[in-house]
Amino acid sequence: MPEITSIEQLKADIVAIKERNLHEQFERVLSLVSVLRQECPWDRKQTPESLAHLLLEESYELVHAIDLMDETELKKEIGDLFLHLCFQVLLSEERDAFSFADVFEALCHKLISRHPHVFSDTIAETEQDVLKNWEALKLKEGRQRLLDGVPNSMSELLRAYRVQKKVAGVGFDWPSDEGVLDKLAEEIEELKNATSKEEKEEEFGDLLFTIVNYSRFLGANPEDSLRKATNKFIARFRKIEDKVQASERNWQEYTAEELDGLWQQAKKQ
Repeated sequence: MPEITSIEQLKADIVAIKERNLHEQFERVLSLVSVLRQECPWDRKQTPESLAHLLLEESYELVHAIDLMDETELKKEIGDLFLHLCFQVLLSEERDAFSFADVFEALCHKLISRHPHVFSDTIAETEQDVLKNWEALKLKEGRQRLLDGVPNSMSELLRAYRVQKKVAGVGFDWPSDEGVLDKLAEEIEELKNATSKEEKEEEFGDLLFTIVNYSRFLGANPEDSLRKATNKFIARFRKIEDKVQASERNWQEYTAEELDGLWQQAKKQ
C-alpha cells in the first residue's frame, strides 16, 4: 500500500485523480483504502475475521449482477469486491505478512506452474487432461490430501460438486452417466424405505449428493442450475401474486386447484 505522508494532501490527490491510466487508478484505490483505515472509525475497527462475511456477501451480489447482466450493477459489484480484497491486503501489511506485490507474484507463479501445457512441453489436449494435471501438480506442491483444499465455508451444494470433481480428476468416477442414474434410482428407493427421522435425513443427503454427481455428466454446475430454477420459480410466483392482488381476494380464499391453475398459466407465459 502507498505510504501516507500527509493525509490532507493525499485526500486532495484522491479527489483530483479521475481520468488517468490504470496504474494511477490502482494507486488511487490503494491510497483511498489506506486513508479510510486511518480516518474512519468503522474501518479502524475491522479485522480479517470481521470482514469475512461481507466478502461473501459481496461475492453473492456480484453473481446476482452477472445473472441479471446489468452492466451498471456488474461494474459496481466488481468494485465492491475489489475493495474488500484491497482491505484484506492492507490488513496483511499491518501484520507484516505480505503485500499486493507478493500476492501478484504468487499468482503469476501458480498460473505458470499449473499450466505446463501452455508454458512448457506438457501435452493437454482436453479439459479433462488439464484438470488431471492441475490436481497432480497441487499434490506435488506439498498438499498432503486431495480434498484438503475444499473450503468448509462453501455452500454445501458447491462443496459436494468440488469434492466430486476433484476425486474424478484422479480417476475415481463413474464410467458413464448410466451408473449415476442407477445410483440415483437406488437412493430414491432407500429414501422411500427409510423409517426414522435420522435415517430419512441421511438418505436424503445421499440423494442430493448423487444428484450433484449427475450434474457433472450434464456439464452443469449444480449451484448455477439451482439458482436458475429458483429465479424461474420466483418469476412465475410473482405472476401468480399479481393475479391474487388484482383479484382483491386473500390467499386463504383460493383453493389448491385454483392456485395450481394460476401456476399453469404462469408457466405458459
